[in-house]
Amino acid sequence: MISTLCRFMFACLLLPCLWTVALAQAVSFPELNSAVPGHQDVTYFDLAKMIVPDLKAGDDGFYTGSAPIEMRDILGGNDGGSPPETVNLPNAAVLAIKAGGKDRLAMLLDLGQAQDSAEGFAVLALYDLTGKPKLLDAVNVGTDQSTYFRDPAKLAISPDEEALITMSTHFNSNQGYVGTILILVRDDRFEPIDQINTFDENVCAYKRTQDLSFQTHAGDKPYAAIEVTVTDATKPSGESCEEPAPAAASHDISVIYHWDKAKSRYLRDSDAFEKLSAENAERF
Repeated sequence: MISTLCRFMFACLLLPCLWTVALAQAVSFPELNSAVPGHQDVTYFDLAKMIVPDLKAGDDGFYTGSAPIEMRDILGGNDGGSPPETVNLPNAAVLAIKAGGKDRLAMLLDLGQAQDSAEGFAVLALYDLTGKPKLLDAVNVGTDQSTYFRDPAKLAISPDEEALITMSTHFNSNQGYVGTILILVRDDRFEPIDQINTFDENVCAYKRTQDLSFQTHAGDKPYAAIEVTVTDATKPSGESCEEPAPAAASHDISVIYHWDKAKSRYLRDSDAFEKLSAENAERF
C-alpha cells in the first residue's frame, strides 16, 4: 500500500503536466468503469481485464488483482522488472493511434513494483475496437519506478502510422532519472526503436536539465526519419554554496533514426545517446 500511495501522490504532482499531454496528444485518463466511446457495452475495465484477468474493483477507488498475462519486455532479454504479487491500479492512460492505416487504441497500465524490485511493471497494450474488442499485443515498458506516456505521446511517421513514446522515471531529493522509449507499431505488434536515458540535477549551486524534443522528416519511406534532440543545459543558481557554481551552458545532442529496408527496422546515425548515458552514469 505504501508503494501504491507513493505512485498516487507522484501522479498528483504530475497532473498539470499530464493534462497538458492529454490536450496536446489526446491522452486521456478515463475511469475504468466508464464506457469505451462507440462501445457502450464495453468499459475500460473490460479492456484492463484482458491484461489482469482477475481484476476487480476495491472499496478505495483502486482496482486490485494478481498476476497479469504473460508478455515480453519491449527491450528484449530478461532485464525488465517483475509485476507485483498484488496489483493496485488507480486508472489507465489511453491513446488513439493509427497503425497500418487502421484505428487502434493503446492503453498504458502502471501495475507498480514487485517487492524488492528497482523497476516497476507497466503494460502497454494494443487493442482493435472496430468490432468486438480484441487485444492485439501487450508488452512491459517499465524501466523505472513509474511509467507514463511522454509529451508528445505519439509521432506521425507516415499518413497511416504513428510511433509511440513512453517514459519511466524516479526522483530523489535533487536528482531525476528518465528512460524514454520510442516504439513502432508494425503488423499490430510493438517494436522498440530505441531507449534514451536522461538525468537531471538540482543542487545548491546549479540546476542541470536534459530535455528531449522530437521531430520527423518527411521523405523517407515507408516511415519518416525521426530526429531526437537532448538539450543539456546548466544554469547557476546564484546562491552561496559550498561547491563552486559551473558556468552557464547549453548544447544540443541529436540523433536521427532512419528506416533501413534491408534490416526492416529503424537505425540510428550515431551512438551519441549511448555516450551521454555513460557520462550521466558517472554523475549518479
